[in-house]
Formats: sequence, structure tokens, C-alpha cells
Amino acid sequence: MKPYPDLYILRHGQTEWNATGRLQGHYDSALTALGTAQATAQHDILRQRDLTGFRAFSSPQGRAFRTAGIALSGLIANITTDEALSEIGLGEWAGAEREPLMTAHGTRDGFALYELAPNGEGFAALQARCAEFLDRLQGPAVLVTHGITSRMIRLILSDQPLSYLPEIGGGQGVVYYFAQGSRKQMKFQA
Repeated sequence: MKPYPDLYILRHGQTEWNATGRLQGHYDSALTALGTAQATAQHDILRQRDLTGFRAFSSPQGRAFRTAGIALSGLIANITTDEALSEIGLGEWAGAEREPLMTAHGTRDGFALYELAPNGEGFAALQARCAEFLDRLQGPAVLVTHGITSRMIRLILSDQPLSYLPEIGGGQGVVYYFAQGSRKQMKFQA
């Protein structure tokens, strides 16, 4: 396994669409009051960590960039956006409600929708995108991304097979930490 730099990985705070069960993909939705509180909790976690020498990268999607601004306020001056940290593409299902799609396609597994979405990105393409990002990453960093993309990055860092993706926890308001060159993951929650 390739050694990676120290990484803190955050998912954006809850959005209005998260709260109502709508799939977002490349679409955007505003943070809820709870989502803002979750980003503030991430800030409280990160301000207790030594971020000297860390760079910050965020998905350019509004919900992630807004979370990054709150979580990193006063901690890291510049946040660089990178398309590779965007959420998995959902093609024609972006913006659709999750439950009716699950019913229509006979699945209780919401993860299946990401593979079934017409003109969607799919897990293999997302895995390649995330691996390419990690391979070009130089030095320790804080990454602010999305639910599925965060899981995929952590899957790669822990050297797990793609089939393990649904087993990896999500977490809004949580900070995941990967120590340099190890598979050890720590989860911080306010």
C-alpha cells in the first residue's frame, strides 16, 4: 500500500435535501441549521489538532465549500477547490427522492442507486477519480467532501475492496484522521 500523508477527512454538514431524502449528486442544497452546527463541531475538533503545515482542499460544490469555510475558519487560511472531491455523479437521478427510486428498483440498499443511476458515474469511476487525487496529493491535508466520496477516499486509504464501501460509516459533524503511512483511522466526534 502506498504511504499517504496525514489526512483529516470531513463530510459536509446536513443539507435541506439530506433532511428530506433527496439525492444530490452534483446538484447543491443549502446547509440546514443542524448542518451549520455540524460544521461548527468539526471546527471545534480541528482547532484542538496541530494543523501546522496542512493544506485545505474542498469539493467546489457549495455545501462542501460552505462547510469548509466554517470548519477551517481561523485554522487554515486558503481552501483550494478540486473537482476530484465532488460527490459521485448521479446522472438523471440527481435531485430525485431516494425512497421512490428504491421502491421502483426493488432495493432496500440505497447504495445500489449509485450504480443504477442512468448516466451516473458509478463506483469504479469514482474510485479511479479519488485514487488519482490521492496519488497527486503532496503533504498533509484537510479534505472536505461528500458522503460517498468521503467513504471512497477512506476505502482507498484503508486498502479495502470496493465491495466494502457500504460498510464504511458516513458522518456529518465527524472528522476522520488517517496517520501517515498507516491504515489506522481515528474518528473524532464532538
